[in-house]
Formats: sequence, C-alpha cells, structure tokens
Amino acid sequence: GKMLYYDPRLSRSKLISCNTCHNIAMGGDDGVKSSIGHGWKTGGRNAPTTLNSGFLKVQFWDGRAPTLEEQAKGPLQAHVEMNSTPELIVKRLKQIPEYVKLFKEAFPNDKDPVNFENVVKAIASFERTLNTPNSPFQRYLLGDENALTKVQKEGMKLFVKLGCIGCHNGPVLSDGNFHRFKTNEDTGRFRVTKNPADKYKFRTPQLLNVAKTAPYFHDGSAKTLEEAISKMAEVMLGKKLTKSQVAKIKAFLESLTGEVPEEARTVPELPGN
Repeated sequence: GKMLYYDPRLSRSKLISCNTCHNIAMGGDDGVKSSIGHGWKTGGRNAPTTLNSGFLKVQFWDGRAPTLEEQAKGPLQAHVEMNSTPELIVKRLKQIPEYVKLFKEAFPNDKDPVNFENVVKAIASFERTLNTPNSPFQRYLLGDENALTKVQKEGMKLFVKLGCIGCHNGPVLSDGNFHRFKTNEDTGRFRVTKNPADKYKFRTPQLLNVAKTAPYFHDGSAKTLEEAISKMAEVMLGKKLTKSQVAKIKAFLESLTGEVPEEARTVPELPGN
C-alpha cells in the first residue's frame, strides 16, 4: 500500500501519485488552494490531509465515500486528478514482476490478486497507519500538565467556551457531520444527496496537525490559521474575536501537531518497469 501510495504509474500520465496531492512530508496535503491534476486541471476543492483519516466517519468534503477504500477509488479515476481507469492500473501493475509477487503475498487466497479492489485495499491499509501520536495536546490529556504552555491552555479554554467544540470533537476533533458554510457556488453535500437541505453543507474538517495544512476550508480560501479561526467564529458562532483571542486559539491548535511515523515518512524504492 505504501509503494502504491507513492507510485505515479497509477496515474494515466505516470506523473501523479497519491503523495503528490497528499504529501506526507507536508502534513498530508499539498499546500495549495486546489490540487493540480491531470492536464493541469483542478477540482476546485482543497485536498484534505490523509493523516489520521482512518478515524473519520466519512471521506471527502461532501462525504460521498463511506470508507478509505471507496475514497481511494475517486482520485485514481477522476479526470481532474489521476485520470486513470481500473483496467489501466491493473494492466500496468501486472507488467511489473515485483508487484505481482507482492500482491500474491498480500492476498494469498485470491486466484488473481492483482485487481483494482486489492489496489485500493492496500492503499487504504497504508493510510490507516498514518496516525500522529505524541502531540503536546495528547500528552496533556494523558496527564502531563506541562505539555501545554500557559497560552495554549488559555486557547483550549477559549476553544471550549466559545463553542468550537460543538463541531470539533472526537478523536480527530471532527464530529463527522455536515454544516452549512457557503464561500462560493460549490453546493457541497447537495451534490451527493440532491436534498435541498444539504446545499452548501460540508463535513467538519479534522483539526489534528491543522497548523501544517494551510490553506483552509473546502475551497482553500483562508490562507492562514488566524484567518480561518476568525472566519469560523464569525460565520459559525456569530462572534467577532479579538486578536488576542485568535492568537490564543491558534497556539492551542498548534499543540495538536503530532509525530508522523518514520516508516511512513521514508520514501520507498519502487520496482522498475
């Protein structure tokens, strides 16, 4: 799964890998408003981080994929992303002896193990290892009172007091639900359900490692964490924060940065053609 995540040959152009838009060394995303895919096209949405994504209830901003396996199928085939097909991916992998051997080892009960379902199973299995423990906030929760600075503790109290925790709760500080947040003409969840009540609704983004994943929101319209905090408070809570409050909440959010596993951060040597 790790090799496939890093392998650009899964894309039609042989230039784009999962790691291109979800760069593990950059917080699990790519640092641009909207990822550049096949033929320099963009999908108009900001790439969510793959770090800790196994804890999410649904995948994508509009929740159209219930699992990481289903999510992996999307970018591989989307014409604005990797623009490949299951048939093309399987054909290429079957031409690489080392991959054929690895698939047989990973899926010993399958008569024909190099298939598209196994490709996405492997990628999703790797993505479930991309968890980031040992953040200052996690150490604080485990009893280390000194893991957070005084300012970070004040920011945490503000985060709770203002009501941010209403949507940002749970293992990755996302309730997994959908909330109305209109910044452009992207209708969000409505594209999936066709229910008018879902217009302009998007899944609550997770906050682990959020200090590393600018720009923010589904359209990447907030360039900085300060801008994102201010806008969230104003639009979702109806509150205008002072610079001091924003700075304290930002300090707290910075305490959510954990450690990416070294095994995931090392780029694998891929088999030759």
